[in-house]
Amino acid sequence: MVTLETADKALKQVYLGVVADQLNLGVNPFLSKVRQSTADVWGKEIVKLVPYGMNGGIGAGTETGDLPDPAANNYDRFRLELKNLYGTIELSDKAIRASQSSAGAFVNLLNAEMDGLLKASKFNLGRMLYGDGSGKLATTKATDSTGAIIALDSVRNVMEGMVVDYYASESDVAPTKSGMRILAVDRDKKAVHVDHADGLSVADGGLLTVQGSRNNELTGLEAIFSDKDLYGLSRAERSWLQPGKGSVTANEPFSMAYMQERIDRIEELAGSHVDYIVTTYDARRQYMTDMAMLRINLDYMTLDGGFKTLAHNGIPIVADRFVPERCMYLLNSKDFCLHQLCDWRWLEGDGGKIIKQKQGSATYGATLVKYADMICDRPIGQGKIENIRKF
Repeated sequence: MVTLETADKALKQVYLGVVADQLNLGVNPFLSKVRQSTADVWGKEIVKLVPYGMNGGIGAGTETGDLPDPAANNYDRFRLELKNLYGTIELSDKAIRASQSSAGAFVNLLNAEMDGLLKASKFNLGRMLYGDGSGKLATTKATDSTGAIIALDSVRNVMEGMVVDYYASESDVAPTKSGMRILAVDRDKKAVHVDHADGLSVADGGLLTVQGSRNNELTGLEAIFSDKDLYGLSRAERSWLQPGKGSVTANEPFSMAYMQERIDRIEELAGSHVDYIVTTYDARRQYMTDMAMLRINLDYMTLDGGFKTLAHNGIPIVADRFVPERCMYLLNSKDFCLHQLCDWRWLEGDGGKIIKQKQGSATYGATLVKYADMICDRPIGQGKIENIRKF
């Protein structure tokens, strides 16, 4: 007979390894290229000593003259607090008892919950990689918002079933309304229909976040390209914290030549080699159109994790739904590392139990957890193209 004890063992011994591999390698091609390490984790923080510039102890001289004066490497210290990443599953007591006499039925029950957890975790991890750590999903618009229907500037980061908080402005510390579940997404009108929106008045410039996630998400790519301080350091005093940004001029279509120009500029000024390009689906189609007009054959390649994609001079071009509109990132993936306290683990209670009854409820829950954050060692070696336009 199936029991909670056997389910506990299954989650530990069977599901954990599969889930960890899927979340480390199967989220998207970019995460599969990012190194993951427990190095530089000190308590609850990541403290990393990074070099910049070059060693100054070089020079040329005469045969009998003085040797160059030593000038050691330049170092600075990055500091980040580990982010807490959680995923939960829930099983009702009724469902467990109904499947106790059939191992197959219980396995199907667990599989369904784990599939749902994986899908939600992949979506949110993929979204965080391109965010700035603020947890912002979208900006709200007062126009066309009617309480339960909230108009947004973009719906690329939202999905039916998400539980969200609403902040009237980006400066607000506490949410105006929390715990609303998205019932439907109108992708044509860029709006979401939420529950528990009684008395909600939506303002221009407000924002939606995942429940409880405000300023608690991974430090993604947009943090590197923002104007704010990075990893506890001021950008104003450190030019090497400034990545390369280019903008397509008004009424000028995006082209393969412009993209190569930005890649060359990164290599020329920063000595960095772009090995990963990620952009929107529109920009990828524009690249394919450009290649067809020039009568150049398209190259393809297969990345780690089994992802097949286009290639530009041996550099993969990946389209991702979470890339901001009209943008393209030109990255050196070797400069990125996901620093973690440990890999994915189940949160264990008394006696090492994973599945625990929820207080005051006839349900049992289990929580998957990882403590980590992402750091780019050389922001100056990354690039971004903005304002990409179509023909």
